[in-house]
This record gives sequence, C-alpha cells and structure tokens, in this order.
Amino acid sequence: MIQPKLLLNLARDLRSLAASIQAVADTMTDNGPTEAAQPETPVSAKETEPKAKTVTLEEVRAVLADKSQQGHTAEVRMLLEKYGAPKLSQIDPANYAALLADAERLK
Repeated sequence: MIQPKLLLNLARDLRSLAASIQAVADTMTDNGPTEAAQPETPVSAKETEPKAKTVTLEEVRAVLADKSQQGHTAEVRMLLEKYGAPKLSQIDPANYAALLADAERLK
C-alpha cells in the first residue's frame, strides 16, 4: 500500500514537471523559428577567407638569430622588450607575426 504522503509528493512533482514542460513549450513558440529551422546557404570555397599562416617560435628564432649575426643584436633585444619579455620564449605566441615583421624590417 502506498502512503498518502508519498502520493502527495508524487502529485506535487508531477505538477512541477508539467509546469516546466509548459514553460519550455511557451519559450519555444514565443521565439519563432530557430537557426536550425532556417535553410542554410552553401558557402563556396571562394567566399571563405584564407586563414593567416601562424608563425612558429622556430621561425621567429631563426630570423632573430640571423639578424643578430648580421650585427643587429641591440635592435633584436629592443624588439623583444617591445613585445614584453627579455627572452623570445617568454613572448606571447599571438605576437610572433608582428615581431617577425618588425625583425624583417631591420637592415
């Protein structure tokens, strides 16, 4: 035999579940069509923008070493400090491309 208190708790939980389901249904109908319901337009290969080549630590190190051997050691150190670190290994990888561009301008 099921206890009356258990039946009351079950009824309360079912009402709560029904209210939650109703709230979800209302939200879905109020928002209109979702993105998944909208037709997708195909994107051609020409429309996609080419991604920028990521510059690696090794590439930057090679250019900086070459510039240093050419007698630009002081300028190389100034570039490293410009990008926030006394050593190349401490530079943020997001700055590698800009650092490489600055290094290639050294003459």
